[in-house]
Amino acid sequence: MSQNKLKLKVESLTRVVQQLIKEVQQNANLAQGTLTAFQLHIGKEEWEKVVKQLQEREAKANEEVKEKKLEL
Repeated sequence: MSQNKLKLKVESLTRVVQQLIKEVQQNANLAQGTLTAFQLHIGKEEWEKVVKQLQEREAKANEEVKEKKLEL
């Protein structure tokens, strides 16, 4: 493959990766905005309950993963 074709392919892949990065950033911004709106909608007390429940689920899931690793 000539250097010119290789250069064009690298430039093309670079543009694709840059576009993907932009889309990931947009999705992160959308997710953050959605969480903020949800937090404002349900109020501080309810939000803290939800966060606590999620932390408990995550802790439980982590324990299960550790148990499965020990079984192996």
